[in-house]
Amino acid sequence: MYTALVAIILLVCLLLAAFVLLQAGSGGGLASLGGGTSDNIVGGRQAETILTKGTWWLGGIFMFLALLLSVMSANRGVATTETQQLIQQQQQQQQSAQPSQGALPLGGNEAPGAAPSTPAPAQSAPAPAPATPQP
Repeated sequence: MYTALVAIILLVCLLLAAFVLLQAGSGGGLASLGGGTSDNIVGGRQAETILTKGTWWLGGIFMFLALLLSVMSANRGVATTETQQLIQQQQQQQQSAQPSQGALPLGGNEAPGAAPSTPAPAQSAPAPAPATPQP
């Protein structure tokens, strides 16, 4: 949903830029304020064209989508943080539930990694097979 809205807002941006660039200039701009009549405030009244209406609509759609995506991205970050916290809690529970493997209890003055004080019982090798006499 988020990705689709980002694609839509990019399309709206391109259309909005095209609509603005295709419109004809107002002619006077702010320079007409000083020498114009009292009816001519900021370039006078223009006829509304489809480009003008389209610009207003696309501008409104752009602002709405920008606000919507802003709210969605803020909620998206919270969800990611909550998910990360849940994963960390599960990892901590798994680590505390599993005893450490390979750890030997230390007795007396033994240092970690040293050989244990009592040797392990020796395993006897299997007895060799009896030799058969050869004729």
